[in-house]
Amino acid sequence: MSTQAIPTPHSLPLADEKRHLLMRLVEDLDPSALQGVRGSAAGPAAGPRRVELRPVVGRRAAPRPVAVSRPRVTLIHGTQTGNSHRLSERLRERVEGLGLQARNLRACDYPLRELKHERLVHFVVSTQGDGDPPDDARALFDFLLSPRAPRLEQLSYSVLALGDSSYSKYCEAGRVLDERLAQLGATRLAPRVECDVDFEDVAAPWIDEAASSAREALGAPLGLAQPIAPAPAAAAPFSRETPFVAEVLANQRITGREASKDVRHVELSLEGSGLTYAPGDSLGVWPVNPPQLVEGILALLALDGAALVEREDRTLPLSRWLAEELEITRLSRPFLVRHAELSGAASLTGMLDAERRDELAALLRDWQVIDVLRTYPARWQPVDLVFALRRLSPRLYSIASSSARVGDEAHLTVAVVEYEAFGERHVGAASDFLATREPGERVRVFIETNDRFRLPEDGSRDVIMIGPGTGVAPFRAFVQERAESGASGRNWLFFGERHFTSTFLYQAEWQAALREGALDRIDLAFSRDQEARIHVQQRIRERGADVFGWLEGGAHVYVCGDARAMAADVHAALVDVIIEHGGMSRDDAEGYLATLRDERRYQRDVY
Repeated sequence: MSTQAIPTPHSLPLADEKRHLLMRLVEDLDPSALQGVRGSAAGPAAGPRRVELRPVVGRRAAPRPVAVSRPRVTLIHGTQTGNSHRLSERLRERVEGLGLQARNLRACDYPLRELKHERLVHFVVSTQGDGDPPDDARALFDFLLSPRAPRLEQLSYSVLALGDSSYSKYCEAGRVLDERLAQLGATRLAPRVECDVDFEDVAAPWIDEAASSAREALGAPLGLAQPIAPAPAAAAPFSRETPFVAEVLANQRITGREASKDVRHVELSLEGSGLTYAPGDSLGVWPVNPPQLVEGILALLALDGAALVEREDRTLPLSRWLAEELEITRLSRPFLVRHAELSGAASLTGMLDAERRDELAALLRDWQVIDVLRTYPARWQPVDLVFALRRLSPRLYSIASSSARVGDEAHLTVAVVEYEAFGERHVGAASDFLATREPGERVRVFIETNDRFRLPEDGSRDVIMIGPGTGVAPFRAFVQERAESGASGRNWLFFGERHFTSTFLYQAEWQAALREGALDRIDLAFSRDQEARIHVQQRIRERGADVFGWLEGGAHVYVCGDARAMAADVHAALVDVIIEHGGMSRDDAEGYLATLRDERRYQRDVY
């Protein structure tokens, strides 16, 4: 068998610009990968049309500046909602400002074979659900926790872990990553830093330290007297920090009057904002807390809402802090720690012990600030209260529309959080805020991109969409987008709710889509319409042969909705389908889904 030399970019007959671009594309590929590139290029090279290239006469290319070799630091982020990406990008800007070269990669885009050659990596990783890594970091975790993981004595690293203290396994993914890297011989540059939902104050010092440690570990770039200022990026006109004030166009209840839940279809105008989005993206909404809840807290604590309080160089009346700036429908551990001190309640103090974390997690999940204030009385001063409560966070809603269909609008599907507890009506901050907005009123919004939840670029691919409840929202956008773009692939929707007559969200639209061919199949599961509970996972198993056939034919599968139970139940159903209809073992079926995930054919947006 004869052997052929693999051509290098320098040996290819390309113009300087194309050669330079090709060198950038292949600089990290090994010989076998380069051979694959050569093979991929052979088809176009052997095409029937011959193009003769002629030199351009009379023009001389300007001399190309010589790049200064700079040490490189790698930043890897794993994120479910975008926060880890945002912080990692902030670190990249700081590192490059110090004159170092940096690359910022999603965990799923990082070439795992390179880890054994890295000198310095900073990780920013969130925890999804009750202790799991985010979907885009699962392959990285699987690799590091497997026997295939290499020794990493050459690697220095640090970890910024993001989480939510209302879950019992707070920042668990970051902890597992940090401890495993150390087991593999890597050197911590600094202790792991853990951030709660209100992460800005904790993350900022870590970013400063991580950038400085990169400069110290890798050394100053050769011939560089001053730090390099990063090139200014084109500033988005509106963002999380500077939201657009959108007008409410419509607010319609789409569940029946007899339904136990109130689900709203909300339409917002983005006209004049310059904001764009793709199907799968989310709309961030900055809510205002319920006025009656603000008044209840002030009355319970006998505090004056007009009292001025300064925090972070801002002075506002206490009532405005509680209404617009601080979380009062969600608890946080720091608030509970401070309240336990003020109240002296032994039962509350005991709940903060590590061995009772499940009890604490239930309290954080089910109680609101006013419930704690009523149950464990204490005297609060306005300034102490303002500093004990965490900042208000925006809420993210999957966009339920395609801009190709609706233009400068964004549609949302909002389930109103409303329940009775302690003899009082409780509501969710954002859902109540949106549900009570009338057309013509205004809402502060921004776009949160979600590259982890995207339709296939190839419109001929089939898609399977699994979205019970309000998890169906992005699939309304998917179906609209596929219809508007003329995608030829088939569309199959699994939808579940409680009752056919009162909670079949967007029923008329799905029926029209079926008639028009924009939707090829729909399978429904209404759990309370019969004695035995039926959920979407049962329908997936019942249609298992067809589901597996679609997957074998190249279909992409998407799951959106509840992360606590639904996502795991649907995953288990898919595994069972692959075992039964693919003739595989459980391990092989899990591997099959992992491969789909790595190929971005199995994507989840769960919360």
